[in-house]
Amino acid sequence: MADQRTVVVQRDVPARKVPDGTRITIPKNSFVNLRQALGGTYTVTINGNMARIDGTDADAIGQEPLELNFAPANGDGSVRDDDLNTVLETIFDPEIPVSIMALGLVYGCDVIQRDGQNVVQVRMTLTAPNCGMGPVLVGDVEDRLGKVPNVDKVEVALVFDPPWSREMISEEAQLELGDRKSTRLNSSHFANL
Repeated sequence: MADQRTVVVQRDVPARKVPDGTRITIPKNSFVNLRQALGGTYTVTINGNMARIDGTDADAIGQEPLELNFAPANGDGSVRDDDLNTVLETIFDPEIPVSIMALGLVYGCDVIQRDGQNVVQVRMTLTAPNCGMGPVLVGDVEDRLGKVPNVDKVEVALVFDPPWSREMISEEAQLELGDRKSTRLNSSHFANL
């Protein structure tokens, strides 16, 4: 998004403070500065703080919302793996426009039964252990997977073994990033590439 502008929030909207991921609600009729649209999320500033609004709530700031369309929920109460994978493909690294799946950040995603609930457990990593946007990315995963039919709870575990490396990026994403390598991948965020 090249043009930064002030917009009025059209309804109460959930958001997460950057970089710590604290959940907040931006009240209706608040003025926010729309700073960035990247990977299906929107970064805004409000009262001197940065916050991210999920793309599924983009209508609250006058943008086209991301629609997650699912087949009707399984009558047996189970969670479809395809739905989980589809949603994970919609979640992008906060700093580059590539999905966390294509980057190889997701090591596993399982559904377990606990106390009669479907609990989705995700094991994932970050491109760098000291990535300041880690809590925001975890929040993105929790929020989006929580929208999948029959999911009752989402638990995300950040793991750093094995450490993430450039070889984990899908071939398609490597080709896409190749064009941006000189501008995007030389930051300290990708020091291990």
